[in-house]
Amino acid sequence: MGKRFLSLWFRRLTTDYVSIRRPALLHQPFVLALPDHGRMVITAASALAMEEGIQTGMAVADARVLVPTLEVLDDKEGLTSKLLRQLALWCIRYTPIVAIDAPNGLLLDISGCPHLWGGEKVYLQQIVHTLRNKGYDVRGAIADTVGAAWAIARYGRVTPIIEPGEQADALLGLPPAALRIDPLIAGRLQKLGLDRIHRIAGMARQSLRTRFGNELLLRLDQAFGRADELIESVIPPAVYMERLPCLEPICTAGGIEIALTKLLDTLCSRMQHDGKGLRTAIFKGHRVDGQMIQAAIGTHRATHNIAHLFKLFEEKIPTLEPGLGIEVFTLEAPKTEDTGPSQTTIWEGAGGWLDKNLPELIDRVSNKMGADRVHRYTPSEHYWPERAITATDSLDEIALDRWSVTRPRPVYLLAHPEPIEVTAPIPDYPPMLFRHRGGLHKIIRAEGPERIEQEWWIAMGQHRDYYMVEDESGVRYWIFRSGHYKGTGPHQWFLHGYFA
Repeated sequence: MGKRFLSLWFRRLTTDYVSIRRPALLHQPFVLALPDHGRMVITAASALAMEEGIQTGMAVADARVLVPTLEVLDDKEGLTSKLLRQLALWCIRYTPIVAIDAPNGLLLDISGCPHLWGGEKVYLQQIVHTLRNKGYDVRGAIADTVGAAWAIARYGRVTPIIEPGEQADALLGLPPAALRIDPLIAGRLQKLGLDRIHRIAGMARQSLRTRFGNELLLRLDQAFGRADELIESVIPPAVYMERLPCLEPICTAGGIEIALTKLLDTLCSRMQHDGKGLRTAIFKGHRVDGQMIQAAIGTHRATHNIAHLFKLFEEKIPTLEPGLGIEVFTLEAPKTEDTGPSQTTIWEGAGGWLDKNLPELIDRVSNKMGADRVHRYTPSEHYWPERAITATDSLDEIALDRWSVTRPRPVYLLAHPEPIEVTAPIPDYPPMLFRHRGGLHKIIRAEGPERIEQEWWIAMGQHRDYYMVEDESGVRYWIFRSGHYKGTGPHQWFLHGYFA
């Protein structure tokens, strides 16, 4: 399947935007202006203003000579870029690859997309008519190359859709400016009588390079399809993504569930064929009012189990607001991992870490209670306990080290040791009592000390002498003294964990 591109040209982007927000301006000439060296210079003019001879770059004072009643509004720095990005994000409902074509256009890579809407003609009409209904004066064209689509959108007069392989015939009768070359080069070509592309295309390449540089040849090659041209999407598309346009806007939870089921079936089939499983997935709905709603899920092990993934999304569907209706659904998997072939068990109930039901249970708990409620840690090569763990979100991550099981460790370890006040009889003896957060604890049983040193390559702290102690209420604690004995005080003794 060959590449197909759609170019959209917004002839009066900023003034259209202002007219949408202030409909009264549709019936009077107005301009947008910015200060420049002590005078106001026009940056954009409405259609009625341009009919009166007002052009971009003209001083406001000169424009008011032509139209005394001209409405002058302050332009905003960066408004064009902001509008183009918003429109690009809106266009993602039609294709995952949408690039900004400054200063007044968008470029869409629509390869493999138009058939979902019934063909290129219906596809283009829907995009252009929707944007025009929103209030934008826009033209669009489709061709095999970015350059041809750009040229036809701005200079074409016959048809906005150039059939595959026919871009050369469509371009030959257009002026050189349609090649996206520097205006100075276009002006020089016009002066030499080279006022149509067919007059340039037949000339010797070396002669063109000598007179006009490499830019003209590059633009010719890109427009005719002899050189590739890459476009940078505003949002990098996921490798695994599926979309589902709707014949009628979907407003019900049942309709959303049906769309989700179809997308999951298609996406998971692709991933299963490729030996992949998703770790994160985003289900998006593009509403008719231009807003986008979405729900995201994550898994602890790569999977393409449709029933399990649907269960994760099912709990989030009630949070999606369809508004006046959703016209396009998309499902993407931005994070995927390889999955190996699964072996069918002869009997059930073996359990274990590799049991496929375990990650599905964890996924459902995380999805219902929050991803921050379920954690997995692997050993890390550090001596101090708070540094001896590494958080991971995957059940398949292999630990590079093993935890020591020769000495007891607390069930609950504090993220940071908390200072305590102690009363200790003599050095190297455990405390008789300690005070923590205002509570006094009398120690009736103690074991230790266990000395834990800092790593020699870090050497940013003193050694620790740990004690396992039990108070009169039966609660057991893990406390330590930092460094050698220097008397009691909160600066030297710390509580680090609880055994029970």
